Amino acid sequence: MPFPKVIPHSDAAGFIEAVGQGVDRARLGRRVWVYGAQSYRPFGTAAEFTVVPGTLAVDLPDAVPDEIGACLGIPGITAHRAVFADGAIDGATVLVHGVLGGVGSLAAQVATWAGATVIGTVRRRSDLQRASLLPLSHVVSLDDDDPAGEIRSAAPGGVDRIIEVSFSDNVDLDSAVAKVGTVIAAYATRRDRPDLPFWPMLFDNITIRLLGSDDFPDPAKRQAAADLTEMASAGALTLAVAPPLPLDRTADAHDRVDAGSHERIVLAVDL
Repeated sequence: MPFPKVIPHSDAAGFIEAVGQGVDRARLGRRVWVYGAQSYRPFGTAAEFTVVPGTLAVDLPDAVPDEIGACLGIPGITAHRAVFADGAIDGATVLVHGVLGGVGSLAAQVATWAGATVIGTVRRRSDLQRASLLPLSHVVSLDDDDPAGEIRSAAPGGVDRIIEVSFSDNVDLDSAVAKVGTVIAAYATRRDRPDLPFWPMLFDNITIRLLGSDDFPDPAKRQAAADLTEMASAGALTLAVAPPLPLDRTADAHDRVDAGSHERIVLAVDL
């Protein structure tokens, strides 16, 4: 590890207890949501207190519950970057893989909010009903006989942007539903050295954008934080959040995530 001791987790919601030099003291006591607390630092949010640069503590409107604020963080910043890193999407068709996941569900909602037509995918047919709660024009199950054909029927000309959670598994499908100039924004992969259909993707002039959230440009992070806060305040975000677990059950929380929960898992910190 980069530090002798690491307190995990990067996201949270709470209030400002103290401020350092150069930070407006008027922020004391304000409700905030936090992202990136444990990025390049040892003291994350699985604790009663954490210290972050002022820009990483974003004012949380009164109308937004703590549980929602705690779930914006890295998934929301990643989703926003995946959607907007290559320009505006108003009028575009966006394919979001893993639309029930932490990043995927937010990407679908952000893209819809920005004026895109959004097609989502789920892994199994049994997940289709759950995905119907999201603002999607079409949902495709990847265990269907011809998912590429289904996506093509919803987007006959091909999709403009693909938000990718498993690049190595989906790259052939992505190539099949892309068009000239499609951008694949990938934030995860199952295999770290994926094969890809080079010539079809080359002749479609496809861009592959790889997304590592710790090192997004600061202006992009700030814009994402502002947009996510605006959406949450306007009631434009739907997040399924499980009942909070106490802080001393952090390991159980990790187990629930590893088991593939479609609900967001949060910890309640009592002060």
